[in-house]
Amino acid sequence: MTKHRLYKVAHEAKLHAGQYAYIGRKKRKRDFRKLWIVRLNAAVREYGLTYRKFINLLKKAKIILNRKVLAELAVNQPQIFKEIVSVCQKQDAKTVQN
Repeated sequence: MTKHRLYKVAHEAKLHAGQYAYIGRKKRKRDFRKLWIVRLNAAVREYGLTYRKFINLLKKAKIILNRKVLAELAVNQPQIFKEIVSVCQKQDAKTVQN
């Protein structure tokens, strides 16, 4: 309990705190990406797709939306998300026929 009295100990604590903050900022990005993927997977399963298949169909349909936006749409704007899924499924049906 000498961090408030001794300069060297306080300085080392500050350096460690900076390292933890840096790691935390990187970890927060990973955690949010995981959350978006889980939300998308749950949302597209209602339409008979998996997350992996959905992302593949998005790329084939040339729809450029990131996971954050897609997860927001799935949660807050389900009608718009449904339209995106239907466009992807139509694109998939066209490629299966060809």
